[in-house]
Amino acid sequence: MTDLEAALRRAVRGEVGFDTTSRALTTMDASNYRRVPLGVVAPRDADDVAAVLEVCREREVPVVARGGGTSIAGQATGTGVVLDFTRHMNRLVALDPQARTAVVQPGLVLDRLQDAAAPHGLRFGPDPSTHGRCTLGGMIGNNSCGSHSVAWGTTADSVRELSVLTARGRRLRLGQEWAGAPEGLRDLVDGDLARLRTGFPDLPRRISGYALDALLPERGADVARSFCGSEGTLGVLTEAVVGLVESPRARALAVLGYADEAGAAEAAAGLLPLGPLTVEGMAVDLVPSTEGLPRGGAWLFVETGGDTEAEARARAEAVVRAADVVDALVVTDPGGQRALWRIREDASGTATRMPDGSEAWPGWEDCAVPPARLGGYLRDFRRLMSAHGLRGTPYGHFGDGCIHVRIDFDLLSDAGVARFRRFSEELADVVVAHGGSLSGEHGDGQARAELLPRMYGAETVALFERAKALWDPDDLLDPGMLVRPAPLDTNLRFAVLPREPVDVAFGYPSDGGDFSAAVRRCVGVAKCRTTSAPGAGVMCPSFRATGEEEHSTRGRARLLHEMLAGELVTDGWRSTEVRDALDLCLSCKGCRSDCPVGVDMATYKAEFLHHHYAGRRRPAAHYAMGWLPVWLRWAARVRAAPVVNALASVRPLTAVAKRLGGIAGQREVPRLAREPFSRWWRRRGGRPAAGGGPGGDLVVLWPDTFTEHLSPSVGRAAVRVLEAAGLRVALPPTLRGRAVVGDGTSRSALAVLTARRGGRVCCGLTYVSTGQLDRARAVMRRTLDLMGPVLETSAPVVVLEPSCAAALRTDLPELLHDDPRAARLAARVLTFAEALERHAPHWTPPAVNLPAVGQTHCHQHAVLGDAADRSLRASAGLTGELSGGCCGLAGNFGFEAGHYEVSAACAEDQLLPAVREAPDGAVVLADGFSCRTQLEQLAGVRGRHLAEVLAEGLAEGLE
Repeated sequence: MTDLEAALRRAVRGEVGFDTTSRALTTMDASNYRRVPLGVVAPRDADDVAAVLEVCREREVPVVARGGGTSIAGQATGTGVVLDFTRHMNRLVALDPQARTAVVQPGLVLDRLQDAAAPHGLRFGPDPSTHGRCTLGGMIGNNSCGSHSVAWGTTADSVRELSVLTARGRRLRLGQEWAGAPEGLRDLVDGDLARLRTGFPDLPRRISGYALDALLPERGADVARSFCGSEGTLGVLTEAVVGLVESPRARALAVLGYADEAGAAEAAAGLLPLGPLTVEGMAVDLVPSTEGLPRGGAWLFVETGGDTEAEARARAEAVVRAADVVDALVVTDPGGQRALWRIREDASGTATRMPDGSEAWPGWEDCAVPPARLGGYLRDFRRLMSAHGLRGTPYGHFGDGCIHVRIDFDLLSDAGVARFRRFSEELADVVVAHGGSLSGEHGDGQARAELLPRMYGAETVALFERAKALWDPDDLLDPGMLVRPAPLDTNLRFAVLPREPVDVAFGYPSDGGDFSAAVRRCVGVAKCRTTSAPGAGVMCPSFRATGEEEHSTRGRARLLHEMLAGELVTDGWRSTEVRDALDLCLSCKGCRSDCPVGVDMATYKAEFLHHHYAGRRRPAAHYAMGWLPVWLRWAARVRAAPVVNALASVRPLTAVAKRLGGIAGQREVPRLAREPFSRWWRRRGGRPAAGGGPGGDLVVLWPDTFTEHLSPSVGRAAVRVLEAAGLRVALPPTLRGRAVVGDGTSRSALAVLTARRGGRVCCGLTYVSTGQLDRARAVMRRTLDLMGPVLETSAPVVVLEPSCAAALRTDLPELLHDDPRAARLAARVLTFAEALERHAPHWTPPAVNLPAVGQTHCHQHAVLGDAADRSLRASAGLTGELSGGCCGLAGNFGFEAGHYEVSAACAEDQLLPAVREAPDGAVVLADGFSCRTQLEQLAGVRGRHLAEVLAEGLAEGLE
């Protein structure tokens, strides 16, 4: 243990982490920069902060304050001790509705404040797109703004008082009329009044540099306001009093379509006199789909408020009339507004990939110009990008003249980094020429501080240095930021990554087969750290259960980044730090869809486990549950289900079996079906029943492991419904060669003579989820051999288990990327609802007419989509919305020893509350076997597959 670590452990009551994982998790924020800290401290209170500062001052160790780690300029990274305020100093201390103020700690997430203020009709005005995970301390440090700044200004406009600790341990209470000012600050201001009155651009989003002009006497000598935007370089915030604003009772959203972004930009300033709450802009190349948007190549999102919906709509319609638009849309439905706003909020992530899939990065993320000059600035900006051969998609706060953009800088080569520097220098001059600020929201950090002399001039920057010296004479707090900055092209996070592709099993088609590029996808926007219910979202269940960065998608991506870098995590694929972080990943695939940049941690986990255990003994659960298809087939082959079920009821035996198999002791072992689904199919004759239309489309029903051995009732119900819809149902062949499609045993004599026994088809899911990728590939290749006759037809493959369908759609072609048959089979896969929608479009399902609750399967949400399911439920009269999230069982995850508590917590996040609150008579839908098992074991509730509900409706219709 180092002297520093030991001293900190003696001095503070909060956690002190000098281990590899703690340091690796804080090497980066959401910027292009990376610094390796010595350690991390999670202080419990202001006394802990003071103790850390004293210990570090004595040893001349820098201190960096960190909130949500979503800063885009590098200011939340450092080489000394990082203060993590999110763990303990995250409380809402007080809220006074009459005074419209709140007292908050620096680690409080903005949405928690909004949730508390909402019942009083109040809110905190600024709301960055990261509102679900950014902290009030970080917002004050960066003087954050958000989409409502045209109405409610920047964070500095909402700050009343600040409690601050200086690096030398002084406790200051900052406010107006010089309250809390360090010695010498007033003299500094009085000695340069003319410069402070004339040397700062007058625009709403001037965030760059120190706000020394707030100390002018005519502005109230507001020390608290001046402290905002200082990026943790002047003092450490421990508490804040902030103002709240009245939230409109009703809102409407006018979406205005323009031919291009320049047209939208030029129109934005003209809408400000109408008093909108927002004027946000974005172009078509940032939108994954234009469905639901009015016609156009760019859009303004203009929000209006009122006491009633009619009043808000009237104001939005007035905006439409005043705007010269290609097309427009006014939305008053809150759900419709949220869906549209989600497009805008995800832009900080989606912008990191160009339309062709190439990477784009921050660096010029948020410069701002006077709103009236935005159109001209954007044209000059585009010309400069073109001159440098760069591409980017501007978007952002058009009403405030603030533009966000990710640019396809090449930050991996020396030539690319040199171009990054030249472009940055030239663009700084363009911004200044338009009367703008290098930062309009996210601060200067390392990304722009070096260029501040171009904006302010050398003398004003020297004034900044003098102010910093008054607050922090030892340069202890976040050195290298704002004054005496590190060069903008040093400490780049990509410099440590390997230049040659890493040998991997998956194909990573969206990343050119490069695992490093896949890991680089995580830019740190931290949507995975959102803990409030994200509607139908899934990501990230383990973080929502634990609150630990290590168990977020971002945290795991950071550890993988450091594993590839080899500086902190030095044992590569054998890393125990990465293994432990991935251990609580449920492989729910939620990040694949919910992460704005499409990080796919389930695939990365499988890849890591494949390498980590190569040539080594695996955990018992990998054999017990990874090889589940083999064990269940053996049990079925010898007709051992009754014996196995009987033994499973003997508790001492099951306790021993679970311990040997690495299964959680709290779990009940699912019972095996007495008659597997395919045996029922053969007993039935292996042919379509009389109800199947002779001219109907042929569909091949996939007998997945769970349907085959554990829930054959789902398969039987699906057959009944599909045939009632007029479809001809078949099962895949079980013999290799020219087997007849669909007979389950093959009645072709030639096929029997020429084929060799091939067993059953299998998607390989259990092997993939446990990282047994060699075995998974072997199983998948055998499956492709068996499915050869099917692939020669046009028949779709209907998969009832969502996780198996997702494995066939994604894992199969990505793992067997060298086998064209894999992509062909993946393209054939349909869910139960999709099969009915596409191949029996005129069929009317039975009228069930009941409320429905439950959960959309996480893999269905992430990979398959549920539009067809929603339509089918509506046609059957199943009303209500299914919850989001993950059930927490997630295949083998919830059964593994050590996972039970997290598994149960995931279920309690959304699924179990939704079921408990269900109306009487509601149908509990759960298409996944894991979801049904979790419901049964944790809530004593029987969930049913949609096929079972519809089959029951058919039966009732015949009575």
